Amino acid sequence: MSTAPVLVPAPAIVPRHVAIIMDGNGRWAKQRHLPRAAGHKAGVDAVRRVTRAARAMGIEALTLYAFSSENWRRPVEEVGELMKLLRFFIRSDLAELARENVRLRVIGDYRAFGAELVALIDDAIARTSANTGPLLVIALNYGAQAELAAAARRAAAKLPADAIDEAAIEAELETADLPPLDLVIRTSGEQRLSNFLLWQAAYAELLFVPTLWPDFDADALAEAVAAFGRRQRRYGGL
Repeated sequence: MSTAPVLVPAPAIVPRHVAIIMDGNGRWAKQRHLPRAAGHKAGVDAVRRVTRAARAMGIEALTLYAFSSENWRRPVEEVGELMKLLRFFIRSDLAELARENVRLRVIGDYRAFGAELVALIDDAIARTSANTGPLLVIALNYGAQAELAAAARRAAAKLPADAIDEAAIEAELETADLPPLDLVIRTSGEQRLSNFLLWQAAYAELLFVPTLWPDFDADALAEAVAAFGRRQRRYGGL
């Protein structure tokens, strides 16, 4: 596996925090008359390319929607394949992440997975926890509505009702210590957030691209970041 540095032109304006809804693995495979598992495997290769490119651009935090709380509705065989690929990614790429000073984080209830995978994730998080470089955040068994409900319950347990405001809710989110979300990218042409970072995306720029996730690469990320740089962010002002 090559670990050569990714050469990506430095954009003029770099978003601090980018989140990606990685969509289109199944369609990519179908177009090539391949099983869906082949699309998911190609999607892992895209994760590797994009995480390297994000580091090269100076993006502080990259959050990837890897497995939603709704993905359990997929066939058992496909869920098993996704879990197998997650194990493969951690085992094959953890040394590189540690070497590159990347901190690995997970949001979502990943403890719903099997004990072996949970232990593997816990070990990966622990081995990179002292790193001081960019954050790679993987959303696993994640749903934004459940995150918001849990945050509200935690806030209510600490504060009287009239003291619960936006800041109190935000402090209880799983992303509370991450940079503000600047850019959300969804691949495959679909134009919805699919229960992903709903609170965090309130003022994020949204970019929907037709590229299927396995075809998304460093150039595609650079184009998305350049498009972000051309937008005017007014946050309700003029």
